[in-house]
Amino acid sequence: MAQYEHLLSPFRLKGLTLRNRAVSTAHSEVYAEDGVPGERFIRYHAEKARGGLALTIIGGSSSVARTSPTTWWSSLDVASDRIIEPLGELADAVHGHGGAVMIQLTHMGRRSRWDGQNWPHLYSASGVREPLHRSACKTMEVEEIRQVVREYAAAAARVKAAGLDGIEISAAHQHLIDQFWSPRTNQRTDAYGGSPENRLRFGMEVLEAVRGAVGEDFIVGLRLCGDEFHPDGLDQEALIDIARRHADSGLIDFLSVIGSGADTHGTIVNCIPNMSYPPAPFLYLASAIRSEVDVPVMHAQNIKDPMSAERALAEGHVDLVGMTRAHIADPHFINKLREGEEDRIKQCVGANYCIDRQYSGLDVLCVQNAATSREATMPHIIVRGERERRVVVAGGGPAGLEAARVAAERGHRVTLFEREEDVGGQVEIGAKGPVRDQLGGIIRWYRLELARLGVDLRLGREADAGTVLGEDPEVVIIATGGRPDTGHHPGWRAAEGLTVSTHDILTGRVAAGERVLVFDAIGDYPGVTCADFLAERGSLVELATPDMAIGEDLGGTTRPVYHRRLLERDVVFTPNVFLNEVYAEGDSRIAVLANEYTGAEEEREVDQIVVEHGVKPDEALYYALKDGSRNAGQVDMDALFDARPQPDFAADGTGYLLYRLGDCVSPRNIHGAIYDALRLVKDL
Repeated sequence: MAQYEHLLSPFRLKGLTLRNRAVSTAHSEVYAEDGVPGERFIRYHAEKARGGLALTIIGGSSSVARTSPTTWWSSLDVASDRIIEPLGELADAVHGHGGAVMIQLTHMGRRSRWDGQNWPHLYSASGVREPLHRSACKTMEVEEIRQVVREYAAAAARVKAAGLDGIEISAAHQHLIDQFWSPRTNQRTDAYGGSPENRLRFGMEVLEAVRGAVGEDFIVGLRLCGDEFHPDGLDQEALIDIARRHADSGLIDFLSVIGSGADTHGTIVNCIPNMSYPPAPFLYLASAIRSEVDVPVMHAQNIKDPMSAERALAEGHVDLVGMTRAHIADPHFINKLREGEEDRIKQCVGANYCIDRQYSGLDVLCVQNAATSREATMPHIIVRGERERRVVVAGGGPAGLEAARVAAERGHRVTLFEREEDVGGQVEIGAKGPVRDQLGGIIRWYRLELARLGVDLRLGREADAGTVLGEDPEVVIIATGGRPDTGHHPGWRAAEGLTVSTHDILTGRVAAGERVLVFDAIGDYPGVTCADFLAERGSLVELATPDMAIGEDLGGTTRPVYHRRLLERDVVFTPNVFLNEVYAEGDSRIAVLANEYTGAEEEREVDQIVVEHGVKPDEALYYALKDGSRNAGQVDMDALFDARPQPDFAADGTGYLLYRLGDCVSPRNIHGAIYDALRLVKDL
């Protein structure tokens, strides 16, 4: 497409021709099996190549040495020859779809944990403890420096032997090399400390050894930060100088530039900007470096849509654009763009469900694409079924929308009933939060897809049993979601109107009070989102929770954002308390809070009390239809978990099959609801 001329044009990187300028940059997938890529890992990267991506860089933080533990991030272990064969299988799979593949190599230094795998004493330039991982470390001795240099070279040789197209050496996110670079972490007085030349010495020795191991023709790149954003660290001017020195060395073939250090809770959120950030917030750092060097520059931070990518390339800010989360959301991004189906791209909304799971030690998943990383069992492209069926879906939240979409892709005639005037369910409620608005992109995509597929939407129609059966369905899917569980504790007196729900506030059904207590018993998005919503509108807010911290279930790239926003708006944080009782006193509400550990009670006089206690299943319609169904509403769980089709239960095909999904079974998140629907309906 002419509109995306630069993004879709080929690019020559040393001896390698990339078919376009889109890259999936290195990230820890958390799919490795004992440090090597298995089937899941390979399929995940191969799918991106199948979808048209030019280059995927695998294995963020892949370890070159046993002194750099891999278990914390479940990344790849390139410290022994056993990696060569599985890496070769991965390379063959990616090359088979026309893509190129590289790997990021690193030694984490102090940026890890010592209490796992080999229980090493962690290395660093100086024995300075890392705040984020709380990691103690030792000051490297010269002999250890030389050993790590040799280990980098050996790991690079293994990568070349496996048939990959290149290597990226990580000196970003404050790994070992940039721990030597930065005065924040390097307090040495020997040949590896003090002057810029000395602080760069270790990294240069690594690159010289790597180049010696792989030869002049093999691609070697360097990932570095453009500004650490620490007053005692490396600023933009210093890092432009570092980038120039490395480009002039002749040892590297490209630079990958990111913004921000990553060793505190406050800086880690910059590295993978969520939806609270503007598009491409740190592109200027990469652009400044590109103007000073003669090697290609790539950059990836919050570039999620094709227009932003094209602009970055067309205006000459970078040569290659990293669209990593964009390809987690839709690995077929490039093919859809090339085929003129831009509206069919499932665009990343910056929910950071993927990276927040990784920082919790869980496998990377996409909030809106349940097929990503499940390519062996879940299809990205739905194939048409053998015969058409009449399918009725009740509920237009994420579970119902995905069920309707997949059923329609299978060739069925689908009708969806939604009691509200528009689809979206709780996703649309969440999108009303000040920095959650991009969640609406999930629902926008479903609206477009359901229109394309000809799904019959009955909006503003709350389905009952008669309505559903009047459609003469063969399959009925109940996805009616849940309703706020404000009645969980009798002391909250929700029925008397003394407390309201976060849904009431965010939808505007109840006006915001002047002095508000938000009691969050869940520790996930709704409580902090509601507090943020109220504070932005001028309410004086106290956010109380029985947890030890506010927003305890939010991920590592999300909770700091909310802490910053709420503290800037003078929201009072009160952890370790339970809302025991609520009573009226004149026009005020009195909240009785009890300490979780001592039982000591204290009271708050406020105008409004908002309770967040999750949802209870809205299951009335399911039970009204259950007895008339031929499967009694039951899902064959073995078939579901094994990704096999559900049994039909009746040879004559009479009656209807009944299933329920998402929150109307038990509370889920967005991903859980969508996954429920995809794995059930994909074989319908």
